[in-house]
Formats: sequence, C-alpha cells, structure tokens
Amino acid sequence: MKRFLLTIITALSFMNMMAEDGHRLWLRYDVSGTAQVEAPAGSPTISIAKSELENYFMGEQAMLRIDPTLPDDDGFTISGDDYRVIITAHHDIGLLYGAYEVLRLQATDNHITEQSQHPKFKLRLLNHWDNLDGSIERGYAGGSIFEWFHLDENLIREYARANASIGINGAVLNNVNASPKMLTKEYLKEVKKIADILRPYGVRVYLSINFATPMALGQTTTADPKDNSVRRWWKNKAREIYRLIPDFGGFLVKANSEGQPGPGDYQRSHADGANMLADALEPYNGIVMWRCFVYGANHKGEDRVKQAVSEFKPLDGKFHKNVILQTKNGPLDFQPREPYSPVFDQIRETPNMVEFQITQEYLGQSKHLVYLAPMWKEFFQYIEPDWLAGIAGVANIGKDANWCGHHFSQANWYAFGRLAWNPSLSSDQIAKEWLEQTFNLDENFVFLMSTVMEESREACVSYMMPLGLHHIFKFDHHYGPEPDGFKADYPLEWCPVYYHQADKDGIGFNRSSTGTDAVSQYREPYASMYDKVETCPEDLLLWFHHLPWDYKMKDGATLWESLQYHYNQGVIMTETYQNLWHNKMRAYVDEQRWREVDERLKIQVENAKEWRDVCLKYFGQFAEK
Repeated sequence: MKRFLLTIITALSFMNMMAEDGHRLWLRYDVSGTAQVEAPAGSPTISIAKSELENYFMGEQAMLRIDPTLPDDDGFTISGDDYRVIITAHHDIGLLYGAYEVLRLQATDNHITEQSQHPKFKLRLLNHWDNLDGSIERGYAGGSIFEWFHLDENLIREYARANASIGINGAVLNNVNASPKMLTKEYLKEVKKIADILRPYGVRVYLSINFATPMALGQTTTADPKDNSVRRWWKNKAREIYRLIPDFGGFLVKANSEGQPGPGDYQRSHADGANMLADALEPYNGIVMWRCFVYGANHKGEDRVKQAVSEFKPLDGKFHKNVILQTKNGPLDFQPREPYSPVFDQIRETPNMVEFQITQEYLGQSKHLVYLAPMWKEFFQYIEPDWLAGIAGVANIGKDANWCGHHFSQANWYAFGRLAWNPSLSSDQIAKEWLEQTFNLDENFVFLMSTVMEESREACVSYMMPLGLHHIFKFDHHYGPEPDGFKADYPLEWCPVYYHQADKDGIGFNRSSTGTDAVSQYREPYASMYDKVETCPEDLLLWFHHLPWDYKMKDGATLWESLQYHYNQGVIMTETYQNLWHNKMRAYVDEQRWREVDERLKIQVENAKEWRDVCLKYFGQFAEK
C-alpha cells in the first residue's frame, strides 16, 4: 500500500520532474500535510522537527518527547509504525535527527519500526576551503555559499537543513589557508549571522585561523606563542568571539605547512602553538583541531609519507586536553588509493580525528562519477572508530544549482554524513538509500546504479594509478595525468617522477625496510605485511616497493602486463557506465538530470582514455626496452 501511494505521488509530480536541477538533494519530499504532531513548546529546533513532520510525514500522528534519562548525546529512539510514531531524545537536536530518520524510512519505502540510534562520533564536521573572495580552493561547484556581507540566508538555511538530515553537526566556514581578516570584527559579525541560522539545525560554527593573525593585523610585533602579548591577544579574541557566538566550536589550524605560518617560525613546537590557542578557548569549552598535514624544510630528504609521524610522535601527550590532532586518512594527500596514515598507530595519548576529502581533488573533481564511501570504508577496516574523537570532511559544496557540480557528487556529501553518524553502515546500503531518495524507488534502477557507484572508485584507481601508483597528476590543479612531471624550481616531493620512480629497472617507491623504511611506522601485522613483497597487497604494491617490469604477479602476469590490464579495464568500466546511463537510465530520471549526468559521463570516458594512453606511453618507454 505504501509503495502504491508513493508511486501515485511520483506520477502526480511528473510535470515537476522535467525541471529538476538537483537543488533539493536527497530531500525530495512531497507535501502530505496529513499528520497531527504533538511536541514540546519553546525550542526552534523542536519547531523545525515538528514542521518537517507536519509537512511530510504521511502517517496520521507523530509525538516528540524529551527524556532526560536517555543517553546524553544526539541520539534518539523511534517507536510506533507507519501511521503513528513517537520520537524520543535526550536533547532537542535528537528529535530533529529522529524526524529526519522517519522521513528517510518513508522515502526509501521502509517500514517504521522500533529502533534506537546514537552517533558514533561526537564531532561530525564539514571543512569548507572557502576563501573570503568567494572562491573555493579545490572547489568544483561554483563559488562559496558564504557570500560575506551579502549572505543568502535562505541558501544557508537549506544548507543547514541538508546537514541536519544526515547528522552533520559542525562547519568550519573558511579555508585552512586562512586569511587573517577572518578574525576581524567585520567578518565575525557575519560569522554570527551564519551561526544564528545554523544553530537550530544543530550545526555549530568553527573557523580556520592563520597562526600569525595578530601580527598580520599589526596588533602585535610577533606571533611567537610564548610571547605574552600574543597570548593575551588570543585570549581577548576568544572572549570577543564567544560574546558574539556563545556556542562557537573552536579553531582549525594549518601551521608550518605549505608556506603557512606557525610556531616553528619561532623555534617552538606544534604543542606550544596548539596549547596557546587551547588556553584561550578552554574557558568556553572550545577546541583546537591541529592538522597533521605537515611536511617540508624540517625533514629535508625524508620520505614525505613519514614526515607527519616524525613531526608529531615526539609531542604525543604534550598537548592540552582540548586539542585534537586532525590527520588525513592516508599519509600523503587524498590519493585515489593510499594505505591508512600511520599517525593513527603512533599517536595514542592525544585525541585524533580523521580528515576525509569529499571534494574530488584527485578523483576527477566534479567531472567524474566516483563514489567515495568504499574508500572511506576501506579506512575503517584498519582504524577502529573508537580510536577517534571525531571525523571531518573537506566539503564539495558550492553555489551550483545542484550544490556539488556533478549530481552523483551529492552522494559523497550524503555518504560522509551517514558514515560520520554510523561508520558500520555499508557503502552499498548508503548508495541505495541515496538513489531512492534522490531519483526514484525503481528496483532495477537502484540495483544497476548502486552497482555502478560501488565499482566507480575502483574504476578510477584503475584508469589513474593502479597497483599502488600515486601522485602522478598534472601540477597544481591535479586534473589529468603527468607522469613525466618535474619542475626543477620546486621540491622534488611535489613532482610525479619522485613518486613512481620509473626507470629501465622497474617502477614503484621502495618504502620497505631496504628503502625509506616507512613500513616501520605501522603497527603489526601491517608493518611486516607491507614490508615483504610476497605479502604486500597488490593494490598497494608500488606504494611500498620498487619492482622490475617482469615481476610476476599472483595471477602469473608480469607487472607491466598487469598495469596495462588495469589501465584498459578502467576505461572499459567507464565506457560501460556511460553506455548504461545513456541507453537504459533515461526512463528513470528527469530529463535535465539525465542529460547533465550523461554529459559528465562522456567527459569521464574521454579522461579515462587520456590517463590510459598517456601513462602507458610514458611507462612503456621503460618497460618495453
């Protein structure tokens, strides 16, 4: 009966389907107005939950209840059925999350049954790399939604609603390569406006800071974290921020990395810098998220993937309690495939949080269909969620009508939120529920396209950098292949030739115990497994080993034959996806979104062929001599 009603509603909405631009994301609820909703009074958050159910719940009655005996977190319980439902939570925000769970179950044609949910991570944050001029570093979906001094409050409210629907509870509004202007009074007043809009949806505001802000603004003569005038400046700035935004979350810091200022400029440690900021925020329960993406001058000649551990392991346990180290999932830089970062093995006395990249900097940007949940699930095969204090995702959101550039890139925003709430969810389950909410419930469509989504990351690895190859992108913008890339005026560790090390003798980076010994930073059994070529997983083989072109793979093929197979297979997979969408999916999708996805898939096929042809030609000059 329920599926029949949804089918009727979908049919009645057919005229609207013709004009869909993707702006509604996965929240394509049709107004029903059938439910009577009983809720406590007084809270803007509860009012939103009540309104969402009144508008979209297709049952008859819903009740929202606060129960202080439930666990003190953002969780909720649901009881009842498809017609009468009771949502209970310790906090107001739990009621809103519960309301969205009811609507998700309804939209995916699942019956409402008794359940209890609690988020695995307390911190579930988006990191926006948005600049004050409206541009976005590694942004592929238009300009920033945070238009300073010209805020589109309705757009920000839509953004808040989308985040609340998947449990995201924090947003760092600006780029980690931060402008000192971010902390001036003029901008902080704008931050307050955004915080006021996000607050009822349970989203707290955080800011990236430039470590040298007080000096850059001409208000101190130094940024030395041991200098009393600097420490006093930060304490006064924290007081100013919290007077404007009492629930301000804290600071995200990129320091002494890629030219950014930091405590190292004054022969101080990362702990010295982080602890100075932590002292300023501590009276207000604010936190410092200090990024471990640090490499360069202090580690000249050291394998780049080892430098974060070298930098931070000696400091483990020396950070204040409100400091969290934020580390990318892999040790290099958001590559299509990396091993997990050994920081998570080596840093155990200081809280850690993982940083994923939702925006597809290295995975075809917003021109390729690449579903990232399988990559993130791969990370959680090695790192227990209990080891982490939180989870952050570099956002892929911009002012494009569909928010993310590629309609299927919306799935990565959605999947990040769902895994931040519950990392035990399968990537396939998330893909299916996203498809059902974003497009339609047809079982054939959902099965075929969820299969495409599940395979898409592996296809991308195959046509870009199979068998553990990495960082062979075109310089700076990271779109397209450049295996011959070398710039004499840049550090070698920025150049593709440094990473693949192809020569007449073979290919790959020797990080075994006979090479840079990066394997020693991993816990057992992985240190030994990665060290031995016989036990190293073949999908990471060239990450850890430099091997001859005629090295025998497990299937009997040579290494060179296997590379050729993978590059060709990646192209075949993308051609299959494009043909499937073009020839079979038009009947299931509105015209505009079908056409726009079709255009992007054609680009992806062209790009995959370019990757294959350029890389095989370049490597072939060594392999086929």
